[in-house]
Amino acid sequence: MNGPPAPAQFDAYAGTYADAVNRSIGFLGVKVDYFTRVKVDYVVDFLTAQFGDAGTVNLLDVGCGVGQSHALLAPRVESLTGTDVSAPCLDQAATAHPDNTYLPYDGTRLPWADAQFDAAMTTCVMHHVPPAQWASFAAEMARVVRPGGLVLVIEHNPLNPLTRRAVSTCAFDEDAVLLGQRRTRALLAGAGLVNVQSRAILSIPPIGPVTRAIDLALGHLSLGAQYIARGTVTPA
Repeated sequence: MNGPPAPAQFDAYAGTYADAVNRSIGFLGVKVDYFTRVKVDYVVDFLTAQFGDAGTVNLLDVGCGVGQSHALLAPRVESLTGTDVSAPCLDQAATAHPDNTYLPYDGTRLPWADAQFDAAMTTCVMHHVPPAQWASFAAEMARVVRPGGLVLVIEHNPLNPLTRRAVSTCAFDEDAVLLGQRRTRALLAGAGLVNVQSRAILSIPPIGPVTRAIDLALGHLSLGAQYIARGTVTPA
């Protein structure tokens, strides 16, 4: 596959995203909302660790789709901006979350000047990006984050067999090329980020602070269904 992800690939699922994901993970006995809540809690934890108070953070969500997590995430940050290649998905996100800002992009260059955000995140998006463009995708996220800011990447863990099964049965994951933690860390470092780290998540059901701490402690085993990679933009 060459070029940025085709918007039409995701346009068709603008109104049925949750249903499509729920069908692919039905064998797990949970729905997508569970994973959304878990990942929002982790994002807020990482933002708090970086900035002291997630409520002061201007956050960009790259590849936000229909804004599945935004009802939970927006109240916990200063401001939330989303961007995606799919106009129908962005329209749905903007309708559902009118207090946020949503702008389209072409899958190549983010529509902002340098250093506009405190942090940027992307959740299960990079496996849709052609591998030849992974480096530029990571570099664009780093470009729009201020010095001392944070870049977060949440991705599927290709070492987890249940994850691979879910991806293989998801209708809009036909183009997926899963990338592991080592590759993602290298991409973030190649984008000029420092203090690059990653860890698996969802090794156990993290339903509160205690179980989240246990889940993170198990992260070095790379057993979790997904992982979080992070890097800091070089301080000025």
